[in-house]
This record gives sequence, structure tokens and C-alpha cells, in this order.
Amino acid sequence: MKTVCLALLCVTIAACGGGDRDFTETSIAELHDQFQRGELSSEELVEWYVDRVAAIDRSGPQLNAIIEINPDAISIARALDSEWRTSGPRGPLHGIPVVLKANIDTADQMYTSAGSLALADHAPTTDAYVVKRLRDAGAVVLGKANLSEWANFRSSMSSSGWSSVGGQTRNPYDTARSPCGSSSGSAVAVAANLTVVAIGTETDGSVVCPSGINGIVGIKPTLGLVSRSGIIPIAHSQDTAGPMARSVRDAAMLLTIMTGVDADDPATANAEIHHNYSSNLTADGLREKRIGVIRSYHGAGSNPAVDAILDSSVAALEKQGAEIVDKIEYDIANMYEAEYEVLLYEFRADLNHYLDQSQAPIQSLADLIAFNDTHAATVMPIFGQDIFLAAEKKGPLTDPEYLEALATSKRLARAAIDNAMKEHGLDAIVAPTNGPAWMIDPVNGDNYGIGSSSLAAISGYPSVTVPAGFISRLPIGLSFIGKAWNEKQLIEIAYAFEQATGVRQAPNL
Repeated sequence: MKTVCLALLCVTIAACGGGDRDFTETSIAELHDQFQRGELSSEELVEWYVDRVAAIDRSGPQLNAIIEINPDAISIARALDSEWRTSGPRGPLHGIPVVLKANIDTADQMYTSAGSLALADHAPTTDAYVVKRLRDAGAVVLGKANLSEWANFRSSMSSSGWSSVGGQTRNPYDTARSPCGSSSGSAVAVAANLTVVAIGTETDGSVVCPSGINGIVGIKPTLGLVSRSGIIPIAHSQDTAGPMARSVRDAAMLLTIMTGVDADDPATANAEIHHNYSSNLTADGLREKRIGVIRSYHGAGSNPAVDAILDSSVAALEKQGAEIVDKIEYDIANMYEAEYEVLLYEFRADLNHYLDQSQAPIQSLADLIAFNDTHAATVMPIFGQDIFLAAEKKGPLTDPEYLEALATSKRLARAAIDNAMKEHGLDAIVAPTNGPAWMIDPVNGDNYGIGSSSLAAISGYPSVTVPAGFISRLPIGLSFIGKAWNEKQLIEIAYAFEQATGVRQAPNL
């Protein structure tokens, strides 16, 4: 027997049954093939991942991607193995390990902290809806991932991937560089092969940016396709959970399980639960598709190497039969300012509601601010809480300032996408997801540079990021943006690009 210590807890496990086998870069389908042939069990697979987390995440390169391992993960996997032998698999995620961002509620022996010491002992009594969907599908919740504390909405000087519970998550391609926020731990866990797949959450960029910077696939769904109940919020007009994986197919399989109509989240009333997002994925999915190219993304022109990767990606799209409409133009004046006002208002209202409904140890944003002030040495050793303070000053969601900002931000973001799609008859729009990862800088905070997440995030439309290239061994992603509820076509397009380019490379750990 051996003991593996991970952040908030220690779990004792039997020696790994995987022997010398290596499951890095192994897909869900390949794992299920091994299950079916009796060559591998879910219990052995989970043990292998627990061992790998201990070897790589908290020792070795010390990535700090995982806050805690589920102490019940191995027993859950063992029970699922027995069920497979008795009645067969429940579906494509049966026995597959999944890591959750630590702002997603689980009714088990793990905590939902949002990375904050204020919620370090917060143990919800009900699973988030997406977690219930995972458990019903037979997935094994392996553990909770570190994140940018409070989903990177505490301070304008924050360091992505840092939390007072989990410390600093590090980019596996260069541990001196940022993993991007706020679903940093989820992305790093997938990229470094600490799990098969993971779930992150996004308000603006927090699925696609860490996915792009860590060389994996991330899907930011249409607002309302995935339930938000049981997830610590920033803003209901933009928040969504999303799947993260090493391949488009695996991400699509996870998304299929995550979707559904949840009575506790009215936004899901129109969720398209009938889609199997991993079906009909073919290498010719780009044939006769019209793709628009955005070159005026945030930070454009700041890195010629990013422009070169975009050019090569466009050439690959054309080679696969896509028609290209270059240099899509749009007007988003005042969009970012309006968005920030919306986030401040909604954060205060939505967080207060979550804290009250979940019976958390902290009951309001005002109490949280006071807690942080009292525990500043441990909670705020490198940056403060200026965003919290600004949000606490905001009034109710009936304020004219909020209503105007919400209308403005949605109108501008949706018009930019809708008008381009209609004018040019587009099936998707592409732009670089990110520039190369910046150096972690706890003094000056993040230096995001290039990013293209905001149009899809603010509009509530879907986007998929796929590995597109490397700059000095640092991954660069390409984002595919589409119309609302058009995930299936967008995933098919992204899959065809992935198959044509084959860019994904595991970090050297």
C-alpha cells in the first residue's frame, strides 16, 4: 500500500495494476476497446492516473493542476467494472476518468472552493447538474482541478492559475509560463495526461484560452446548452461549462453527456439534447464550407509568428475544400466596457444567490471581502480584490446602467457574428485563440496579448479551439466560431481541421 498526498487530503490506494503500461495520449475509444477485450479495467486506469498525478503534478515538474483526488474514485471505478461485466457499458464514458474545475459542486468527499480559502471546507450536498449527467453516464470523477481563484474575477492584477487553495498552476510546456485562466488546472490536467478529459467553465475565454495555450481542444458551448446549476458563478448572461480534451472527438463525446434540460436552469429550456456530437465526424467535413477569417482580433499584429500560424491554418482549410472569406470586419466599439459593467453587476447578484442557496460558509460578497481582508496574508499575498470591491458597489439588476450595458454588449457581439455570417454566407469564423504563453508574473499580473474569445463569449455563441501550431515549443490554438446552437457543424469542421493538420503534441515531462 502507499499514500498519495494531494493538497487538501491524502488517499491510500493499492499499487497500480497497470504495470508498465502507458496511457498517455490514449483516446476514450481506445480505452473502451481495451475494456471490452478485458485487457484493462477502469480500476486499473484510475490507479494509473492517480499515480501519474502524484509523480508529475505534486513532484517532478510540480504543475499544481489538481487540488484534490476523489478518495472514492477507485471504489467507483471498481463498481463500474462489475457493472460492465454484468450488463455492459452505460455509454461511451463508462469507467472514464474526468477532472472537474473546483467551482463545480459535487456531493461527495471533495470540496467546491473556487480556489479560495474562504470556501476551503465548502462541501455541497447536491451534485451540479453536469456532474449528475456524468455519474449517470458512468464517468469516474477523478478529482478537482485548480483554477484562477474565483474564476479570475477577483483582481485586475491576478496571475492566471493561482489560487489560495491550490497555489500556482504551471504550463506543462514551460513551467515558467502561464497556463492562462481560469480553467487552468483543467487544461493542464488534460495536456499533461493527468486525466482523460476535464470540464472547465468560461465567462470570457476561460475554456478556450487555457485550452489553446496548453495545446488541447476546448469547446465553449452556446449559452444554455449546458446547465449552470451547481456551478459557482460570475455572470449568468455569459457563464457556461465546457469540455476539454486532447482530441475533438473526445471533447464532443463529453459534450454530448453534459447537455440536457435542467429545471433549475431556465436557460437550458431549448438545449438540443438529441445530438450526438461525436457522430458523423469525417476528414472531409470542410468540403464546400465557407470560412471567414478574423484578423482584427485583440492584439493583432503583436506577433508575426501567430499571423504565420493563422496563414498556414487558412491554407490547410482551403486544401481540405473550404472556401475562404478573408479579413472579416465588424464594429464592436464600447463592447468591452459594456461587458465589464455587466459582469460586475451580475457577479454580485449571482454569487450572493449561489452562496445563500448552497449554504456555503461565506454568505455574501460583502462577507467574502471581509474574510479576505482578515486573512490577507494567505488569501491575498500577491494581488488584491479590486474587482470584488467594484462589484460590491453595484446595485440590483434593475438598474438602468446594467440594463443598458447588457443590451449594448449583446447587440454588438451578436451583430458582429450574425452580420458576417449572413453577408458572406459563412459556416464558421476562425481566429487565433491565443498568442504564446507569457511568463508568470506575480508582481505585474497577466499579460494576455492576443486573444479572440470575446465575440463568442459575450454573444453566447459557441466556439471550439483546436491546436494549430507552436511558437518556440509553446502551443497556439485556432478558434472556430459559429451561430447559436450550431455546435454539431462547428465540431465537424473543427474535427476535419484537426485530422488534416495533426498538430497536437504532448509536453515533454
